[in-house]
Amino acid sequence: MHRRWTTLALAGLTLVVLAISAPGALRDAYDRGGIYLFSRAFFQNIPARLTGPGRLRFVFQPLFAIILGIRSGLGDARAGRPPYLEGLALHRGARRELATSGVASVTNLVLMGILFDAVSQWLILGVAHFGAAIVVGPVLIVTPYTIARGLTNRLARRRSR
Repeated sequence: MHRRWTTLALAGLTLVVLAISAPGALRDAYDRGGIYLFSRAFFQNIPARLTGPGRLRFVFQPLFAIILGIRSGLGDARAGRPPYLEGLALHRGARRELATSGVASVTNLVLMGILFDAVSQWLILGVAHFGAAIVVGPVLIVTPYTIARGLTNRLARRRSR
């Protein structure tokens, strides 16, 4: 129950931050003549995002995602479930359970990633582009989580043989 309230509060805060950022992002898109996400400016600003305020999130978010992925991968191996991506792609019977557990594991971390990305954009760029926050935050979490979960499952199963 506590986890659910935390998720709802985090989701609400994230939505508020994204809503507050929308007018500035839309004004910037109008001035720029296009959206920021995957534009030349987006790629040119990556070094500033990696060295500016909030740069530690590029270390801590993937690290926490890897820790969650290892924990979930060990649980998958104990339960006899297939490796994560393989199970999602090829095992119809395990697909729903794997997807549900994956979403449950990383929901709060993804919300924090989006929130941190939007706030760091404000600090670094003076405007938060919600499209970039919605893409960059989750990528920093979902990719390492998925890889760690699958590899851990494979290694744990191989080790138990």
